[in-house]
Amino acid sequence: MTTANLDHWAERADLAAAFRWTARLNLHEAVANHFSLAINDDGTRFLMNPNQMHFSRIKASDLITVDANDPETLTGPNAPDPTAWGLHGGIHRHVPHARCAMHVHSIFATVLASLKDSHLPPIDQNCCTFFNRYVIDDGYGGLAFEQEGARCAALFADPKKRVMIMGNHGVLIIGQTVAETFNRLYYFERACETYIRALQTGLPLRVLPDAIAEKTAQELESYPEQDARHLKELKLILDGEGSNYAG
Repeated sequence: MTTANLDHWAERADLAAAFRWTARLNLHEAVANHFSLAINDDGTRFLMNPNQMHFSRIKASDLITVDANDPETLTGPNAPDPTAWGLHGGIHRHVPHARCAMHVHSIFATVLASLKDSHLPPIDQNCCTFFNRYVIDDGYGGLAFEQEGARCAALFADPKKRVMIMGNHGVLIIGQTVAETFNRLYYFERACETYIRALQTGLPLRVLPDAIAEKTAQELESYPEQDARHLKELKLILDGEGSNYAG
């Protein structure tokens, strides 16, 4: 079931800030799309945005707490969106290394997911970030209700791969923290934009060798505190504007 307790306030504020900035970047889709963050050891209890609330309005206190193992989850006034329950419940139930999950239909990632070949070649530094670190789901089966969510969760068996290019659908990003996951979401969309715009020129691509792409990916993975500093700066901007995201 869902509850309205306001524990885990720092995590709530981080998640609310991520919602606000995602809306500012226009990476969301209307009142669809969902972010979640595990708050217990096995990951089966998690924070999530309320059903069909616009990302630009979400506050820390609005987030609902969901239990992936409670059959009554989809009943009551605070029930999550059924597709959010299906996808995020499946992730938090079956993928213990996915403490945070962010699913959007952002334009460039979704364009990539709509191509017959949805691979992202290492044509720049941002694209290198994801070299051999994503999985492509080519088995889209309709809205992400519980069966579809479980199927998607099974594709995250390799802990190295923390991005799912959801064919004909969008993108799903996982991570350990809100900062890590949002940073990955941000850079994946940037990488997709670079690739799609490069394709639009019709000119040959300058694809980096695999060895350089892997070296760059490893260097970026070990770059100190980039994700935490990114989110901290975004929160400072929101604070400076008088945003109520942390309310």
